[in-house]
Amino acid sequence: MLRHVWIPLRDGTRLAARIWLPEGTDGPVPAVLEYIPYRKNDGTAPRDATLHGRFAQAGYAAVRVDCRGSGDSDGVMLDEYHQQELDDALEVLAWIERQEWSDGQVAIIGKSWGGFNGLQIAALRPPQLRCIVTVCSTDDRYADDVHYAGGCLLASEMLPWASTMLAYNARPGDPAVLGDAWREKWLERLEATVPYAETWLTHQRRDAYWRHGSVCEDPAAIEVPVYAVGGWLDPYRGAVLRLLESLDQAKAPTKALLGPWAHTYPHQAEPGPGLDFQGECVRWFDHWMRGADNGIMDEPRLRAWMPEPAQPGSDREVRPGRWIAEPSWPAPGVEDRRTPLASWADAGPVLLRSTLALGAATGDFLKFGDIPGQYGDQAADDGRSRTFTGPVLTEPVEILGVPSVALRVTADRPQAQLAVRLCEVFPDGASKLVTTGLLNLTHRDGHAEPAPLEPGRAYDVRVPLFAVGHAFGAGNRIRASVSASLWPWMWPSPEAATVELDAAHGELVLPVRDPDPARDAALPPFAPPREGPPHSIESVGIPGARTVTLDHETGEQTLVSTPADGTVTDHADGLTRTGRDLNRFRLTEGDPHSAVVECEREETIGRDGTAADGNDGWATRVHTRSRMTADGDDFLVVNTLRAYEGRGAAERQVFARTWSFSVARDQV
Repeated sequence: MLRHVWIPLRDGTRLAARIWLPEGTDGPVPAVLEYIPYRKNDGTAPRDATLHGRFAQAGYAAVRVDCRGSGDSDGVMLDEYHQQELDDALEVLAWIERQEWSDGQVAIIGKSWGGFNGLQIAALRPPQLRCIVTVCSTDDRYADDVHYAGGCLLASEMLPWASTMLAYNARPGDPAVLGDAWREKWLERLEATVPYAETWLTHQRRDAYWRHGSVCEDPAAIEVPVYAVGGWLDPYRGAVLRLLESLDQAKAPTKALLGPWAHTYPHQAEPGPGLDFQGECVRWFDHWMRGADNGIMDEPRLRAWMPEPAQPGSDREVRPGRWIAEPSWPAPGVEDRRTPLASWADAGPVLLRSTLALGAATGDFLKFGDIPGQYGDQAADDGRSRTFTGPVLTEPVEILGVPSVALRVTADRPQAQLAVRLCEVFPDGASKLVTTGLLNLTHRDGHAEPAPLEPGRAYDVRVPLFAVGHAFGAGNRIRASVSASLWPWMWPSPEAATVELDAAHGELVLPVRDPDPARDAALPPFAPPREGPPHSIESVGIPGARTVTLDHETGEQTLVSTPADGTVTDHADGLTRTGRDLNRFRLTEGDPHSAVVECEREETIGRDGTAADGNDGWATRVHTRSRMTADGDDFLVVNTLRAYEGRGAAERQVFARTWSFSVARDQV
């Protein structure tokens, strides 16, 4: 492994890379690139070792690059998926092609950020690129990311993610790499760092800002083979099916995999079962870069985990189920089953009031698999929603695809929202969340041109739910629960609205799959997860936690989430990084202007005195605080960034800045 390599760019910027080269090979080899802003030295080092070490063992040069403005790389990170990031990627590919160990062919792999930019880079058609593997990513940056969903502002995600990126972007480079210039470069980075939240809030509808980097705008731009991978607990899962369909129409060879996991690589699946994902990737790379006739393109285009019934909370570590296969998407064995909602409830109109504190049991929107962030029993929230519950099932019902609910609605305010939760109800009354859908009713006709509601007027709307695979069990019931709020997923509308539902003009549409046991049973099983070769990285986790409290006197609900994090140490050079995160969501029943999101993020990076750095040690700390509120007209955000150098009593503050801004609400 080459621990640190500089990649020079035309403008004089240098990007930092770590490269794993295969041993015992004669001549140049193909390369696999992962290009992300999460710090190769410490941030993703444990994961990188499991992934890229395996690729090198399989005969590939694995190249892990920190984007401009991250880790040891020069410059400043201006935003997510900025054009500069994509332009830099083209130079990185050209640099790889010129190396003596490279045969000129490159594949791109990435999860989340790296999955996004892998698709975006593929759409630019660089000549070196042969194929990509995109994991937990999306083709639509507005409708299917962590900023907005269904036209609703994601209170649980937008500010926490912006606060995290503010801290990430403020972290220093390593003196062991940068030498004495590290401090000057760090201060330059701190001076140039800005919160992303203001930009994201300025674009509350689907405009040119979000169309940039959304490959759904022109799927035909992607010509290389794409392996799209996701998990049923990850919010980006629907993109896997959309890519399978759109890229097939564009004639790009495509495969897809959907497992039981959350926002993780499949070999580190939470919840399980996982699989030997690195081995699956090597099969993909071997076929497209070495011409291996390994049968990977003769297999079904889609393999998916079909979760089977499990009581809420019983499947948080391993989800029961089985692997299924479909030859194409849309799948020939999946048909929409339409059920009038009036057949599951009284047909008369019913009023939905904005029960603002509803939704805590829904868990995190963006789930990483840690148990506190997974969903709980939905029965209590069902009791505060309008429910449509079907009869006891006499046989299992499998669904695979995108369910939806059509409703006729009338609101008493110009703005209102709907949340739909599809649940499986057990004989004891426990309600298991299957999937969810959100809709800002001002976005009923699309996300580009929202329009206010006319109070008292009836509208026919359709709420698409997140893609799902699920087997409802015989003896259980199917339920659709509709509410006018879902906190903290959806930021409340400017006014508390009452929405009238007319069930006589509503339907539930389920993509019902006709099981094919013979085809499913004939599938070769995936190999179990495997780690990479031995490495020097140690990761000690800090478990996540999630608590909800209610002040019965004031009606204020407080949800505190501390996502899982921990300490990473590279024993080869003593570098240590520790991350801590806390998000607080507060809301008082009946008052939409009481919504508050508060975030704190701390990143500590340093090294004890060793021969590697030639001094008595090095210690840095960055700390961010962010707060977001809203009144009827504006969103109000305050961000604070502080940076420190030294340890204990010798620690001193080297930078501090506070940003305060307001952004007018735009039908959100």
